[in-house]
Amino acid sequence: SQLVESGGGLVQPGGSLRLSCEASGFTLDRYAVKWFRQAPGKEREGVACISRLEGITYEVPARGRFFISRDNAQNAVYLQMNKLLLEDTGVYSCTAHPAGYCPMPETGMEYWGNGTLITVSS
Repeated sequence: SQLVESGGGLVQPGGSLRLSCEASGFTLDRYAVKWFRQAPGKEREGVACISRLEGITYEVPARGRFFISRDNAQNAVYLQMNKLLLEDTGVYSCTAHPAGYCPMPETGMEYWGNGTLITVSS
């Protein structure tokens, strides 16, 4: 059982990317899923969370630019990232929590992906 992120890459400032977080070996619809990111030399920070009932919370850097969604038929959660900034560069990871709600508790995550790298550069 695992989470696998995809969709990262090199993008220019102002561009867009869509990240995917796909679950295999378990059913993701019972879980809340949260995206985190870690910039070079910085601590990991939360980006956006979607509950099993599709309640959504966004951290400040993501508000108005990023949009999280889920497709239970695909067993996946997505992060649409628009108007990307240089400071959005980092490794983006997703995690699944069995509590099922957002804001996600800080402990008790059951699954983590390995992350996908986003580089925003001109």
